[in-house]
Amino acid sequence: MPKNKNIGEISQGGLIMDTNFNINYKRELPTPEELKNKIPIDLKLKQKKIARDKEIADVIRGQSNKLLMIIGPCSADRIDAVLEYANKLALVQEQVKDKIIIIMRVYTCKPRTTGIGYKGLLYHPDPSKAPDILKGLIAMREIHKQVLEESGLCCADEMLYPENYRYLSDLLSYVAVGARSVEDQGHRFVASGINIPVGMKNPTSGDFSVMLNSIRAAQSQHTFLYCGWEVESAGNEMAHAVLRGGVDKYGKNHANYHYEDLVLLYEMYCNKNYKYPAVIIDANHSNSGKNYLEQPRVINNVLGSMSYNNNIKQMIKGFMVESYLEDGCQKIEDGIYGKSITDPCLGWEKTERLIFSVAEKL
Repeated sequence: MPKNKNIGEISQGGLIMDTNFNINYKRELPTPEELKNKIPIDLKLKQKKIARDKEIADVIRGQSNKLLMIIGPCSADRIDAVLEYANKLALVQEQVKDKIIIIMRVYTCKPRTTGIGYKGLLYHPDPSKAPDILKGLIAMREIHKQVLEESGLCCADEMLYPENYRYLSDLLSYVAVGARSVEDQGHRFVASGINIPVGMKNPTSGDFSVMLNSIRAAQSQHTFLYCGWEVESAGNEMAHAVLRGGVDKYGKNHANYHYEDLVLLYEMYCNKNYKYPAVIIDANHSNSGKNYLEQPRVINNVLGSMSYNNNIKQMIKGFMVESYLEDGCQKIEDGIYGKSITDPCLGWEKTERLIFSVAEKL
């Protein structure tokens, strides 16, 4: 809670209430430094991550012909199922390592269209109970650490709240800025200070120019307010595009992974003189028409475009796939192990076939 009460703040029942702002301060949470000290990573793990980060950066910079596959559950809802999935994925990674670098989706914060519902592990460490952000912070850091330790796979997470990034800054190898966040100045500025690849999704409207403006902002230097400090960022040259399709004013989904879309994006990249024209294709969301079973078809379509056009081949850096142990999704109260409680995901057997199929075509 705030260390000094200001005029207009009163105590009530152990809470501090700001009479000028309709918020109650429940309890003070550990700082990122405090949580990192409580749940540290050892030197061996740091070195493993540094080596993996370089491999990933080489792909984004066009210095490696490998493809990235950012793949995993829509939301990391429980540690045991996520770790089982990670260990299965690690076995596949070993078999395709000459062609594909797998980054596991360990998404611990989930955007909610109306703000209501399950908001991810950070807020609901137990999805069936009320929010507990203190337990959630611990669970969030533990799950990323355990995936890296047990499977050797590096992790991706969505930067839904920019101030939370520092809790995971030593564990993440990829950051995504979502379609609803990409126009936000705070997300763009914080992305400019991150030293790993940051994927900037096209907004829900599907507008390429908005996405490219966000990439330009993330690649530039800025001075801004962050966590109570005036800070300066160096710019992130590895900020890049993520195509996830869009929704029109009638609520209809429109894909943007087709050949003509990719040619247009390449031309727009070149017209603005970006250093590294790079794009990841999100195979789900509006690109799949919100049908998770269409994800392999979307990827195969893009691989066909890559085989036909060398500019597209050089620009495409990989794919995002929503996948878990079981097909589909469920309600929280159903309690089926390894099945998504948010968006539906591709089950493990289909996922394994998809990864091997992509590797064979590269």
